[in-house]
Amino acid sequence: MPAPIKIRSFLPQDEAGTIALWEVVFPGEAPWNNPVDVIARKQTVQPELFFVAVAGDDVIGTVMAGFDGVRGWVHHLAVAPAFRRSGLATELMRCAEQGLKAMGCAKLNLQVRATNLEVIDFYRSLGFEVEDRASLGKPLV
Repeated sequence: MPAPIKIRSFLPQDEAGTIALWEVVFPGEAPWNNPVDVIARKQTVQPELFFVAVAGDDVIGTVMAGFDGVRGWVHHLAVAPAFRRSGLATELMRCAEQGLKAMGCAKLNLQVRATNLEVIDFYRSLGFEVEDRASLGKPLV
């Protein structure tokens, strides 16, 4: 019988499983998205907005959120391939949204690659709209 799936806050023992999941879901990430560094930084800023989905001891999903006082952001929504299309990503997003709402967040933003049409369709199904904006970035590392 498969282990029940539980969504909870990230714990230190989830680090190796989170890194392994991200290496599958986000291959070839930029140097500033090094999983060890991302996890360490998130533990210093609103760690309560870092959620994992676990089946037994296995990390099968993640989402990180943050609120800067103006807008909320979602990062690293990831679900292991074997658990996709089960509603898990939607549940993880609900956890992130609830955490942001509790902080007084009125608007949530996220970024995805414009070529990732399947993911864009997923977020549209959750009520997100593609906004006419230019996304700019500048590495600080």
